[in-house]
Amino acid sequence: MKLDILAIVAHPDDVELSFGGTLLTHQMQGYKTGILDLTKGELGTRGTPEIRAREAKDAAEILKLSVRENLGLDDGFFENNKENQIKIAEQIRRFQPRIVITNSIYDRHPDHTRGAQLVETSCFIAGLKAVVTTWEGANQDFYRPEKLYFSIQSTAHEPDLLVDVSNVMEERRAAINAFKSQFHDPKSKEPETFISSEGFMTMLESRAREWGQRIGVEYAEGFKVKHFMGVRDLFDLV
Repeated sequence: MKLDILAIVAHPDDVELSFGGTLLTHQMQGYKTGILDLTKGELGTRGTPEIRAREAKDAAEILKLSVRENLGLDDGFFENNKENQIKIAEQIRRFQPRIVITNSIYDRHPDHTRGAQLVETSCFIAGLKAVVTTWEGANQDFYRPEKLYFSIQSTAHEPDLLVDVSNVMEERRAAINAFKSQFHDPKSKEPETFISSEGFMTMLESRAREWGQRIGVEYAEGFKVKHFMGVRDLFDLV
């Protein structure tokens, strides 16, 4: 299956917290979208890998994803090394996405920053003919995505690109809330964490509203880029 957009992120729920609305908006327009979670989030304070896997499945259904898979790298300890670059390059060549979206260029959680660096390197490696990879016993064609975008999660960054997600905000909230073990729940007896506080969820909502206001819509999600973006038609811009 070829995808139009493939999100490759460190943890289950990273997409939902930062750009779930963008994936759903594009899926509803007929594009094929998918998520590759690098780890199972096994070092998380709340929940278990099994619980998070079920929650990720529920969120995937809400976001109407074409595919969601988990690479099973070591949460907290995965490295930007050759072994992991090859694993991700295999998936990029397998799905041949036009766009890859990953974690933040810099974020509070070191896995996010390291994950973004790993994905950026892997996108480049996937486009090298001399790097041989196989999938299901067959050699893969070399392939490099057209664009790589970086999401914005905990640490505030000035976005370079804003996507209108006003029409899917209810679904965006539902996808976040699918991760019941991780986020704010007054009835939970689990330890409170940075992302389980009510204030964190308020911040996410306020940020989406602020970014929406900047482009004249109700809600938006923001992204960073490292390379110039161009259009053939100025009217493609909101």
